[in-house]
Amino acid sequence: MTASRVGTVAATVRENVRNHVREHRSGMVADLMFAVVWVAAVSMLFDVLQGPRWAYHLTLACGVLAYFGFFASLELAKETA
Repeated sequence: MTASRVGTVAATVRENVRNHVREHRSGMVADLMFAVVWVAAVSMLFDVLQGPRWAYHLTLACGVLAYFGFFASLELAKETA
C-alpha cells in the first residue's frame, strides 16, 4: 500500500468517525454517563460491603443488562407518552 493510499484511507476513516459522532453525540454521552454512574455505584457499594471479588465483577457485568433494560423502558415510556 502506498503512502498516498494510506493517507486517503486515514482521511476516510476520520471523516466516518466524525460523521458517526456528529449523528450520535447525545446517545454517546448518555451511554458514557450510565457507565460512569453504574461503575461508581457498584464500586462504592462493594467498598462498604467488602463483598467477594467474583461478586464485584458479576455486578459490574450486570451493568450491561441494566443498561439495555433502562434504555428499553425509557424508549417504551417515550412511545406511550
